[in-house]
This record gives sequence, C-alpha cells and structure tokens, in this order.
Amino acid sequence: MKVLSFVLSFVLLLPLAQVNAQTDDGAIINYGEQHHPVIDADGMVASQNEIASRVGAMILAKGGNAVDAAVAVAFSLAVTTPRAGNIGGGGFMLVYLADSKQTVAIDYREKAPPAATRDMFLDADGNVDDERARFSLLSSGVPGTVAGLHLALTKYGTMRWSDVIAPAIKLADDGIIVMYDMAENLRMKRDRLTLNDAARKAFYKENGDLYQAGELIKQKDLAWTLKQIAKNGPDAFYRGAVAKKIIAEMERGGGLIDAEALAAYKPVERMAVHGSYRGFDIAAMPPSSSGGIHVIQMLNIMENFPVSRFGSGSADYVHLLTEVQRLAFADRSKHLGDLDYYKVPMQWLTSKEYGKQLAAGIDMQKARPSSDVAPGVEPMHESPDTTHFSIMDGKGNVVSNTFTLNFSYGNHIVVPGAGFLLNNEMDDFVSAPGVPNAFGMLGDVANEIEPGKRPLSSMTPVIVFKDGAPVLATGSPGGSRIITAVLQMLVNVIDFHMNIADATDAPRMHHQWYPDKLYLEPGFSPDTINILRARGHDIETDNWAVGSLQSVATDGVLYFGASDPRRPSAAAVGAKEVTCPLKVPPCATP
Repeated sequence: MKVLSFVLSFVLLLPLAQVNAQTDDGAIINYGEQHHPVIDADGMVASQNEIASRVGAMILAKGGNAVDAAVAVAFSLAVTTPRAGNIGGGGFMLVYLADSKQTVAIDYREKAPPAATRDMFLDADGNVDDERARFSLLSSGVPGTVAGLHLALTKYGTMRWSDVIAPAIKLADDGIIVMYDMAENLRMKRDRLTLNDAARKAFYKENGDLYQAGELIKQKDLAWTLKQIAKNGPDAFYRGAVAKKIIAEMERGGGLIDAEALAAYKPVERMAVHGSYRGFDIAAMPPSSSGGIHVIQMLNIMENFPVSRFGSGSADYVHLLTEVQRLAFADRSKHLGDLDYYKVPMQWLTSKEYGKQLAAGIDMQKARPSSDVAPGVEPMHESPDTTHFSIMDGKGNVVSNTFTLNFSYGNHIVVPGAGFLLNNEMDDFVSAPGVPNAFGMLGDVANEIEPGKRPLSSMTPVIVFKDGAPVLATGSPGGSRIITAVLQMLVNVIDFHMNIADATDAPRMHHQWYPDKLYLEPGFSPDTINILRARGHDIETDNWAVGSLQSVATDGVLYFGASDPRRPSAAAVGAKEVTCPLKVPPCATP
C-alpha cells in the first residue's frame, strides 16, 4: 500500500484527491507534535477499554466490517467496563455505509415503562425524591442495548450474531484481570453496590472483600445471560429466560418494567442531523440526543468569529466557547425532547441564520449572566458515566457509538442470576420543571415523563466528512460535558489544525447555562484565568475531567486512532496490530 506523505494535523484540511496524490518520501509522523495517534493500514478501533478495542480489531482482522466490530466491542465493554458498558442500558449508534454513502442513526435509547407517570418521583409535598429517581428499580427505563445492537448487525453487519458475542462470553466466563482503575472504582462504589445482594455477588468476593489489581474476576451470571442472547437473539432478553429474571426482580422491588414493557421495546432508525463548519460536513444523532443539534448550533455561532486567530487556550477562545455553550444549553432546556412525542424545531435550531443571530448578541469583552439568557423563541413560520467507541474499517464504513447506564453503575442494582446492572435513565427526564437532574440540567414539558417516551440525552456520536468522504469519528462519555467535549474536539482539529491525539489531550472547559459557572480543567494559564475573571466569569478549577474522547480518523488510505488519557485503560488498536483479543493469561482467540 502506498505510504502517504502528510502530517495528520493538516490532512483534514486537504481534499481527498490531493491527499492521495502525495508522494512516498515524506514523513507520516510529525515529530514536532506532542502526542501521536495510533496508525494502521487496515482499520481502527478506539474505546475506553483496551481489551474491548482488541476484540473489535480482531473482528476487523477476520474480515468483519465496522458494524460487526461495533457489536463485538459493545458486548465486550459490558464485561470489561461494567460501570458504563452495558446490556441493561441504551444508547445511540451512528453508522456510515460506504457502499450506499448513507449515514444511519440508530436510536436504542431506553424508554419509560407503560406504567410510568409524570409525577412518579414527587413526594407528598411535591418535591423530587432523588433516591427513588436515581437508585431504585423505579429509576430504570426499558433497556434498548440488546435490541439496538441486533438491529445494527442484522441490517448492516456481515457476521453471525453468535460469533460477535463469543468474545464477550469468553471474557465473562474465563475472567478478566482487574486493572487499577477498575479496582479503585469498585472500592469507591462499594458502600452503594453492596446494598444490593446481586451486585455484591457480581463485583466483590464472597466475603465482600475487594478485588485487587492483578486478580482475576469472573462473571458467570453475566456469561449465562450472554449465552442466552447469543443463542436466542433479542427474544431471550425481551421475552425469554433473561426477561423472566428482569420481571422477577421488578416485582420483588416495586419496579415498573413488566412483560408488556419488555416485549414492546423497539429501537428506531432516524435521519441523522447535518450541519457544516468551515468546509466540513457534520453528521450527528438527532433527538432523543440533544448533542447533535447543539454541536451544530454552536459551530454555526462560532463560524462568525475568527477562532483560529484567537489561539487554543486563549482567553478570547474560552470566553467565546462559554458564551456559545450558555446559549445552546438554554435552548436545550426548552426545545429538546423525544421526536416521537414532541415536535423539536430542528431546522430552526441548526440554521445558519439563527447561529448568526445568536453570534450578534455575544460581547467578547464581558460575560453575560445566565439570568440574562433565555431559550430562543422559534419564529411562527416554522428541545455521568457513559462510554463511547469509534470504528473505521478498511472498506470505508464508520461507526460512532455512545451508550450508557446513566450513572456509573446505573442504579447500582444487578438482576439476580443475570449478572448485569440496570440503568437509572428515568432521572434524565424532567421530574419537575425547573428542578435540575443529577447533572444539573434543567428541562421543561418537552422532556417530562410519559409512558413509552425516551428521555433526553447528551450523548453525541459524530462523524465528520470532507468532500463527501468520512475523515473523523468521535464521541465521549461525561453527562452534560459530552456535548462540550465533542465541540472542542472538532474545533481543535478544524480550526487549530491539531492531530487527533493532540486535539484529545488539550485542556477543556465546560459551561451549561446553569449553574452559571465556567469549569476549567488543569492546563489553562494563570493569565487566561485572570483575564476571564476580569470579564465577569465565575470560574471553578475543576478536578473532574471534561469527557473521554474516543476518536478515529482517516486520510483515505491510513487510519488513525486516539483514546483519551483522561480515563485509564482506554486504547486505540489497529486491525493489523492484533491477532487475538487481549486475554491475560493467555492471549487466545475465543
């Protein structure tokens, strides 16, 4: 294969034909850059766990396409990263199909059970009961992951369902080595998780002791569940043996998910939302994701400013990001909800005209108090722990997928005998107008609880195109910070010409309208911080990272991967690099 002469920090700025015309005698790697992506000629997987990334790379090496690899990675993450990877939650998958040149959005977000009611989390005094909304069986929506992954594989994959689940079954059955971050995470969550007998059995030793880094943890109940799903497809989860265990747990603890709710669940294919930014085309998830619309909206505003001249990390740049995010999150609180239940004004929110209107109101020398910012009004002629992975295969197909349990470990309840955690996504609805959810997000009637409705999400899988060809796929976990992390990734690559590794590592900021605070990661200069304070920003130097970007890119010949250093154990793995998934000990093909 021809070796390209280019620096990745510039490759996304060149037409694909121009890139392919470069000669063999230039350097692929620019040693002037601080961070370098993984490079491969046959495809790339970036996820929050190295074992799962290696499983996906193995699927690509065996001839599977990006969708085959995505399904294998997703099931493997349910084993290796149980706090976020899941079969008891839901998410969004964005798929680009090279043959048809189509981008498909698969919404497998959880749904409110038929018995759910608008005021189900309010106490006798009308106040929101956070314990019920976040840590009870009432907090669980009907899971969508298994149905969504099955739809993706059977419609757009090439491999057998049982074959792509096989690596996850082996990992659960034989066990995985506990890494330091998993051991620490389970230590921090022990008090809450051990309140549930099945969770204590799944994640701790028989006497309740912690697993130490380097020890083997086996998940036999989860392996049983995965075997049922591999053999009998989604029916096992929604109607069969697994469903019976879910229903029994709901009946025991007063949950609302019954046989009717499980049997009725269906994922839905939607049209991706599209926008453009400085010559690049952006494809993203539509509602019930809020992220796609608002990333495009924010890019439309920023296009009216000379961002590249501001410089990465400068006070002008952070000030602009803050004002842009303030405006977008205000609109999110009013206008975003499930498309099947609420008419979201997508065309208006993502229009260049509205972006220009919002840009005109930004004062570059003074912060605007959030109390002075209200959601926009549509013209009469016209809404914490998650995990993301991105995949490109050698045939040009792309997957950008984000899925979640909502909180780290969801509601901290494991289905007895089934070995998987349940989500607490019902907290993503508005329990009462004006009352923030666990991520501080406000909402209105567009996102109130209704039976069968999908709660609004911040998950933002994105695919970027240049001249009709995909060049970048990215996304992140992080609750409300997902949207701002993805925005900054795109700006770092497009405006500041960073390669995807440098773009991932650069310090990030976050603002979400309310609370009216500007959160800064470590790495911004004292001069920048002092200027921002002088302009009126209420700054909090935050110890919690803004997201965990998992990104892959291509120039049309080579593939590049970058996993965010903000989360331990994340890795990008090329298809040519791996012959079997990481299994210690030993490395063996499932």
